[in-house]
Amino acid sequence: MKILRMKKHVAVALCSLVLIQSSLSVCYASTTTKAQTITPPPQPSGYFVDHYKNNISANTTVNSNPAIGLLSEFNKLWTPGSTWESGVKLNNGVLDANIQKVVDIAERRTFSEENAAYFDDRRNQSYSVIDGLGPLTDLYRVKAGAATTINSIPADATMTKYNDEGTNSGSTSSSLGSIVSLVNTLRGPYSSTNPAKGYFQYPRPFRWESNSILVPTLVPAINPDPSKDGGFPSGHTNAAYLSSFAMAYAVPERYQELLTRASELGNNRIVAGMHSPLDVIGGRVMATALAAAILSDPANKSLKKAAYDEAHSKLLTQTGTAEDRFSDYDINKKQYIQRLTYGFGQINSTAKPMVVPKGAEVLLETRFPYLDNTQRRWILATTGLPSGYPVLDDPEGWGRLNLFSAADGYGAFAKDVTVNMDYSKGGFHAVDRWRNNISGTGKLTKKGSGALKLEGNNTYSGGTRIDQGSLEGDSRTAFGKGDVSNNGGTLKEKVSGKLIIEGDYKQSAKGILELNLSGKNDLLHIKGKANIKGTLHLNFTDNYVPADGSTIITYKKGYGSFSSIEITGLPSKYKVKVIYKPDSIQLKVKRK
Repeated sequence: MKILRMKKHVAVALCSLVLIQSSLSVCYASTTTKAQTITPPPQPSGYFVDHYKNNISANTTVNSNPAIGLLSEFNKLWTPGSTWESGVKLNNGVLDANIQKVVDIAERRTFSEENAAYFDDRRNQSYSVIDGLGPLTDLYRVKAGAATTINSIPADATMTKYNDEGTNSGSTSSSLGSIVSLVNTLRGPYSSTNPAKGYFQYPRPFRWESNSILVPTLVPAINPDPSKDGGFPSGHTNAAYLSSFAMAYAVPERYQELLTRASELGNNRIVAGMHSPLDVIGGRVMATALAAAILSDPANKSLKKAAYDEAHSKLLTQTGTAEDRFSDYDINKKQYIQRLTYGFGQINSTAKPMVVPKGAEVLLETRFPYLDNTQRRWILATTGLPSGYPVLDDPEGWGRLNLFSAADGYGAFAKDVTVNMDYSKGGFHAVDRWRNNISGTGKLTKKGSGALKLEGNNTYSGGTRIDQGSLEGDSRTAFGKGDVSNNGGTLKEKVSGKLIIEGDYKQSAKGILELNLSGKNDLLHIKGKANIKGTLHLNFTDNYVPADGSTIITYKKGYGSFSSIEITGLPSKYKVKVIYKPDSIQLKVKRK
């Protein structure tokens, strides 16, 4: 059959946000922020986190099964039939493109990609995603007792089906048994895709085309009974994400890498010819809701803590040497974001509010331990996908969550944000970085002894205040467009080139300004007034010696002076003195 591609692209300039539990909606249209109270309704079967245990084979309708209800946007594309071959397409453009994407990938896949698809098909998914731990992969497998029997591709794999007889994520009696138990709990009796597969009866790609799109070594893995072989949603993808969510809860230091590994496994289902992009998207969305529901369940509170503590006392204290296939952040992000929608156009309204599902904040609980639940919900709200994509506009908002971006912190400050970090608690309590481009009208206040780094090209306009600890600007516009006040912490400049403060800068007697200088272009540019007291710390790096008269700070007008100057990193035969000018601060440099 001839399959048409969807080529419609819709530019989205509107992002609306809704937090169910606080009944708060914030609507971004250009630079205008509007607040109103909206309480989004649950799906017909109730809020997912409250009823996830109804995902069992006895419940086979949208209203009785929360997983089917969650995925029921697919009913706008496809009407299930009474048998696997009697369903009806409602949107030929999307569904034809869905299969064509598989055909196109099959035509250009490489031998190594086929091998990877074979391993991700035949190995247990809980074992496969372990390599999202990067250098810690081999240590985890040894300590957890995680093993697989699919260590190579047999010569007769094109004729014989091989099953993994390994130990999945490991043994619950191992030294990492709590992590293993958490993985098993998320993949427990209420996490199966079979009820949804049975309801939707959507055939797999090779049943729309032919076995020729399958990786040859996986032909023996075909279920001979098409009625028990539904494509939507992908079970492998669901299992991979559930396992990764469990491991990411215990090891949030590898949060994005583990989710990227799950995303890769889901993509390999398409490479294999076993599933379509919409199947994989459905598996991800279902796993996201299930992970949040199970992690939110009070019955699992002690297990969550045990898994986290175990990871940080027995695994992260070790030095691993395994290959890290997910060490490139930019590649991880590009691939993960692309796989959220697989290039489908927006076929529905692009102006629906960004809804944050009930209980979703638990997915960031260990990633942002220094924030409260409401703050975590705001992160999810300000990093979500636009509306309108196929399958993703479920009533609760699970489909539009973008957890890779959420792991990089706020996407906007819709209201004032206070961050209180405690260095003594270690981990992300001590040091964290936000890599998103933060917009909005809110203000950022940094409290506590921990260190927060801002790496995005930020435009938030409410201003920045630091009371304790350190706040580091790692991009040219890290501190947005407002005033910056340092009331007692350390404000660090760590940019190659110019760091800009768009408004005024005020520093109290207890404040510290740290400039890291590695070349003549390193400069703090204050567009407004500078009212300065306290300490200036100049840290010279890369053996840099500034020229006499070098400018390190510029401003519109200056008031006051630093009471203390600290110098580190300057070669011992040089000394510098700070010179105050009407619109700048310069350095007088001499040899000793």
